Amino acid sequence: MIPKRNLFDIDDLSNEEIGSLFALAREFSERPAPRSLEGIFCANLFFEQSTRTHVSFQCAQMRLGGNVINLTPAQLSLATKGERLDDTAVTLRALGIDVLVARHPLVGAVAELGTAFEGCTINAGDGTNAHPTQALLDAFTLRDIIGELRGAAIAFVGDIRHSRVAHSSMRLLLRCGAQVRAIGPECFLDRRDVPVGVEIHRDFDAALPGLDALVMLRVQHERFEKMPIDDAAYIAAYQLDADRLRLLAAGAPILHPGPYNRGVEIVDDVTLDARWRYREQVRNGVLVRAALLHRLVHGW
Repeated sequence: MIPKRNLFDIDDLSNEEIGSLFALAREFSERPAPRSLEGIFCANLFFEQSTRTHVSFQCAQMRLGGNVINLTPAQLSLATKGERLDDTAVTLRALGIDVLVARHPLVGAVAELGTAFEGCTINAGDGTNAHPTQALLDAFTLRDIIGELRGAAIAFVGDIRHSRVAHSSMRLLLRCGAQVRAIGPECFLDRRDVPVGVEIHRDFDAALPGLDALVMLRVQHERFEKMPIDDAAYIAAYQLDADRLRLLAAGAPILHPGPYNRGVEIVDDVTLDARWRYREQVRNGVLVRAALLHRLVHGW
């Protein structure tokens, strides 16, 4: 039986474990990954739509030789028959599932599944709360591009309040010694939305020249009923456009967790700029998730 080890948020990993993950991910980029999940059954259970995270986990699991089962809510008894999340977790383990990767729109739902699941559970995003593997792959990507993260000025821009990516990534980057900044309007950002140590800025233009890296965020309309700020006002203040690209340092990478909305937080010029490193993020996601799966199953 594999050891029970869960990843609900980035704080579940020590700095030493994260360093080990990154080293293994680097190895996987240079040589074929071992078939370390042969005989291991992995279930991907996504209650929200996903392209990058879902497919990335599938690719990582298959590269390691795992047996992959993809589940949708419609296939589960809890969709129409009233089964509880913890009952679903017990059932999946009894069926022989060893690793459960789950995404859910409710904060805490993945932890509820993982507490009842006697295997490894990985949080692939729970509501507005956490997305630890995105935080890992973003830090891995940033370290590759700009080197030492200690002292680097890294800003998250946009809908901070509803961004599970920002919530996990900010804590990880603070642990790495980065100077983390949050930029956005008051309706999407106040002191309660960020960890202690994060600087809050309203003026995007004034902040841009001093940044070493930039993470643009999507306005998550599915998380609220009505846009709390006029679209035109948001775009005018927080869209990364051609003029703002000129304010950003020549070597400062631009990241986005995806999906990105052209014409809202970014324009076409951004995706054509050499500093746009979205493809590297996506590629690194497979490497980092493969390293995580290997470590959760086989230990550090």
